[in-house]
Amino acid sequence: MTYVTETLSNLIHQTAFFNLTWGNYLMIVVACIFLYLAIKKGFEPLLLVPIAFGMLLVNIYPDIMITPEEASNGVGGLLHYFYLLDEWSILPSLIFMGVGAMTDFGPLIANPKSFLMGAAAQLGIYVAYFLAIFMGFNGKAAAAISIIGGADGPTSIFLAGKLGQSALMGPIAVAAYSYMSLVPIIQPPIMKLCTTEKERKIKMEQLRPVSKLEKILFPIVITIVVCLILPTTAPLVGMLMLGNLFRESGVVKQLTETASNAMMYIVVIFLGTSVGASTSAEAFLNLDTLKIVALGLVAFAFGTFGGVMLGKLMCKMSGGKINPLIGSAGVSAVPMAARVSQKVGAEADPTNFLLMHAMGPNVAGVIGTAVAAGTFMAIFGV
Repeated sequence: MTYVTETLSNLIHQTAFFNLTWGNYLMIVVACIFLYLAIKKGFEPLLLVPIAFGMLLVNIYPDIMITPEEASNGVGGLLHYFYLLDEWSILPSLIFMGVGAMTDFGPLIANPKSFLMGAAAQLGIYVAYFLAIFMGFNGKAAAAISIIGGADGPTSIFLAGKLGQSALMGPIAVAAYSYMSLVPIIQPPIMKLCTTEKERKIKMEQLRPVSKLEKILFPIVITIVVCLILPTTAPLVGMLMLGNLFRESGVVKQLTETASNAMMYIVVIFLGTSVGASTSAEAFLNLDTLKIVALGLVAFAFGTFGGVMLGKLMCKMSGGKINPLIGSAGVSAVPMAARVSQKVGAEADPTNFLLMHAMGPNVAGVIGTAVAAGTFMAIFGV
């Protein structure tokens, strides 16, 4: 009888109920809210579902992220090995390859002025950097946090790993992906506040046709120019342009399909669950996390503001030929930010079609965020 009692007692005490803290339960609730937003509301489900589920798993069974050094048998937890691929910058770089393979750079090539709006939308990164230092973060931590303003999750993870900010990677990545999924909610009020109805109704001229040769040369030239100036951007910019070269060359359709479909989705599963699993209650529930979330929102708002305001300036200089709404797409949430530009423009005039025009600043924003990350790495000698 004693044996049975002890066995039952051991089984009961092995359940998670006896090992979790109030913080774990709170994070489980947060994970369920994220799952609701992803599944019911459709907020970036490809990213939010694996992130939320990783968050759920690590707060029920923390050992799923245990390191080999901490494990009694010398074998780490499943998601620990996924997470190493984040720290080693492998998954963010592969994500960029997939994005390149899926994206048409034609609108940016047809309208090179879009580069300026993509650059202006990086304002949020630098505003957040100085604010983060003011709030007590060291230079490297401030740089890693500030990249949230580019609305680019992979670059945020990449820079945090390169600058040795693994302790902050979870909150930074969750904030970045959360704001990416909330682009349709956060951006429109800022866009409307910064523009007049007349400006929102501006119809832009159709973009010129882009030749196949231009599309092939573009990723090669950008790689050479950007990586010569900032070699540290090679893992991101290089993979982005390689993916795009797969697409535009027309001679490696199998590689294009693999990079933009199977590989992309496999990487999203690994990256999403590992990022979510980095948000254990012990790592996530602290004052620094609240600061990071607040700084991310400020960065994102200023990024949108910077892009729109340069759009207004270009509108004035062009005699009203450029709709300033497309400047908001300069944050690098591809293609969601461009779709938001289209949506806000269509609300002012249902016959207005801005999507392709907005894709120029949108793609420029991806490159701009990678360049900003490379700049920080160069500053800190990484």
